[in-house]
Amino acid sequence: MRLRVATFNVENLASRHSYGPRERPETAPALSLFDFPEAETRENVEASVAVAIEDDKRELTALAIAETRADIIALQEVDNLSVLHAFFANYVHRVADIRYGHFKLVKGNDTRGIDVAFAARKSLLEGKAVRVESHREASFGELSCYDEALRELEIEPHEPVFNRDCLEVSLNLGDAELTLYLCHFKAVTASGRTAGREGSLALRQAEAKAVRRLVEDRFGKRWREANWIVLGDLNDFRERILPGAKADPTMPSSFDVLVEDFAVNPVEALPAAERWTSYFQSAAEDGAELREEHAQLDYVLLSPALAQANPSPKVEVVRRGLPYRVPLDPAAPDRSVPYLATRADRYPRVGWDRPKASDHCPVVVEIDLPSRRF
Repeated sequence: MRLRVATFNVENLASRHSYGPRERPETAPALSLFDFPEAETRENVEASVAVAIEDDKRELTALAIAETRADIIALQEVDNLSVLHAFFANYVHRVADIRYGHFKLVKGNDTRGIDVAFAARKSLLEGKAVRVESHREASFGELSCYDEALRELEIEPHEPVFNRDCLEVSLNLGDAELTLYLCHFKAVTASGRTAGREGSLALRQAEAKAVRRLVEDRFGKRWREANWIVLGDLNDFRERILPGAKADPTMPSSFDVLVEDFAVNPVEALPAAERWTSYFQSAAEDGAELREEHAQLDYVLLSPALAQANPSPKVEVVRRGLPYRVPLDPAAPDRSVPYLATRADRYPRVGWDRPKASDHCPVVVEIDLPSRRF
């Protein structure tokens, strides 16, 4: 059976125009230009701005999903099942050839309420062929991933290990079966006790160890022979792609335990200039220089059995939904506004910084799924 499996962080697909006391990131620039004497007025204006921005953005998000032509897709940063259904019905299904169904989402641990979700081609599965198990309540202690680094962060063994969830999705495909582990690891934050990549490394390392433990517990000694995939936004990378398409190793990463004698990352087989799903740009303190890097944050990791059955799988990274400020070719020497703004390599209506499909790229891996072995 031939399958196209994808993951995509859709960036804040929410039914709310604010996250508790915070407005949506996209509304802040416009709102910063105005003074609102009354909080209620600001609230109403913010809601209006959010709705207008969301329509543009979600048409682009839908185009990116349509381009994946995925049979199975894992999504990150989804608010709830209602907004997921509405998004597919009113955006994705208006531009895509594929009709999706079998939508699954379980409320996880994220403080903003954004969760991991699952969707599949409607004709791929029967209604009861999808089983879902959430691991949002699993603790560091239960999954044997508590260590001294977590103790130093004043984290207790009984606390939940997953920052959002690890959603285990089991698919009965007739003569074959497939188990998916949908993840969205702890993000790198700018402040607090876990600030920066290093500050939050221990938390993501624990999440990675926990995912591996779940796979090993599910399949026992036969985990190498089973059909399973770990996919999602792991919020870390094993290399940076610098200007000129130079690969700069950044190990250890937080998910080394998932790709060293365990799963296979097919994106690693691509040329360096293609091994990325997200773009970072920061200004030097004096403002005279911009630093940039491309990196892979989004993964479709294949079990040894799937990797063996697919030694050279087709891999696609869909980048046409990124804003024009992002150089799609790290090797291209020109980073000027006139050059980037005239590339004509994005979807219609993509802007310089916004609107955009997401700040991440969908990753698609096309595989042949082996028949049942046990």
